[in-house]
Amino acid sequence: MGTRNYTYYDLTQSLCSTCLNLIQAKVAFQDGNVYLLKHCPAHGNQKVLISTDIEYYKRCRDYIKPGDTPAKFDMPVKYGCPYDCGLCSDHEQHSCVSIVEVTDRCNLTCPTCYAGSSPTYGRHRTLDEVKAMLDSVVEHEGEPDIVQISGGEPTIHPDFFKILDYAITLPIRHIMINTNGIKIAQSKEFAEKLKAYDAVGTDSPGIEIYLQFDSFKSDALIKMRGKDLTEIRNECLDRLNEYNIHTTLVATIEKGLNDDELGKIIDFAITQKCIRGVTFQPTQFAGRVENFDPKINKYSLAEARNDILSQTNLFKSGDIIPVPCNPDSIAMGYALKLGGKVTPLTSMVDPEVFLDTRNTILLEQDEGLQNHLINVFSTSKSGSGLASDLHSLLCCLPKIVAPKLSYENIFRVIILQFMDAYDFDVRSVKKSCVHIVNKDNKMIPFETMNLFYRDDKKKHLEKIQDSINSRVMLNL
Repeated sequence: MGTRNYTYYDLTQSLCSTCLNLIQAKVAFQDGNVYLLKHCPAHGNQKVLISTDIEYYKRCRDYIKPGDTPAKFDMPVKYGCPYDCGLCSDHEQHSCVSIVEVTDRCNLTCPTCYAGSSPTYGRHRTLDEVKAMLDSVVEHEGEPDIVQISGGEPTIHPDFFKILDYAITLPIRHIMINTNGIKIAQSKEFAEKLKAYDAVGTDSPGIEIYLQFDSFKSDALIKMRGKDLTEIRNECLDRLNEYNIHTTLVATIEKGLNDDELGKIIDFAITQKCIRGVTFQPTQFAGRVENFDPKINKYSLAEARNDILSQTNLFKSGDIIPVPCNPDSIAMGYALKLGGKVTPLTSMVDPEVFLDTRNTILLEQDEGLQNHLINVFSTSKSGSGLASDLHSLLCCLPKIVAPKLSYENIFRVIILQFMDAYDFDVRSVKKSCVHIVNKDNKMIPFETMNLFYRDDKKKHLEKIQDSINSRVMLNL
């Protein structure tokens, strides 16, 4: 009698990485890692590493809680996940982050761009089209937690500030601008205009810059962005610090290229006046990404988490935990910046609290926090401006009241992993909470958007849908 060389843990559905047809996949433990084992009748066996930490992978199941549905679904279930996106009525989570791509165009041609943007690709959306996209987010969410103005490069849109003017009139809790920072670096006037949106009034959600920041190494930047952006990035940060504009650094991470820099990026971010946190996004195989070998280049959330813990002294294991809205794909750690000291907050909260329905948590385990509680899980406004939090940033956690502190006292680390055809898991994508407004004003999960619903990808999706229809007709 033989014995398997792996431990079978679960069964899900995935995609063949070649034809993108839906196939069964085993979740298996082997040699300390977690793999998807799948078989496509046309393209054979496939084995994909999805986690390097079995215990953390299992721990994610402890953070599952009922999802919050959107105010509106757009699509019935016809073909089955992931072929009905828009959102279909079987989707399990609303939009924690709603991405509005105002343009296809960009002032860079990044080799890693998931959207394939460039100076000549596509077009700018008209102002009326963008307004309709923003209206669609509000229609689906009521009061959206985060709306991210993105592209392409949104700052090159000729009506960029008119877009912001309209966005701040809507009931949006938090507005982010996804940018490479070139426009900010080049124009002090542009930065001054951005700062003005922080002082519009208490009814304004304010803004936050979501700044591309991948590496300190020239060779890594050239490979990922096509050029060394160090000087531009420094000039951009100088302006953001000068005006103290809320900023999150976002780093795309590729194994063997810049995965040795996570701690360095965090340690740098802490020292910058304007920075409220860092988001790490492992490379998604989509768009213009080429020469991607999943056995060599694939970088998992667990690897990012363990690299953070080993590369910086700020966080311990209990400080970076799964986020309940989509625990397989999002991890977070929060800290309080106060009096020149950075104190991790996450581990001070009993994990059970994150799954509770209570709205208030009192952090008083640490003497230095007794009179300085921080609002990191819900949005509130104060006379000094926006005081934002994890609940409004990823919408799934309870409230902590901190009337004396502001958003400037928050420092967060987020790991945000977007699945591709290799590690695709239907069980997880049903809980996807980062959605893109497509050109039909429908909400599409980020993962499936880049696989099936972006521009020319739709042609392959239609072939799959036709094939499903044919099989149904044969069975009638």
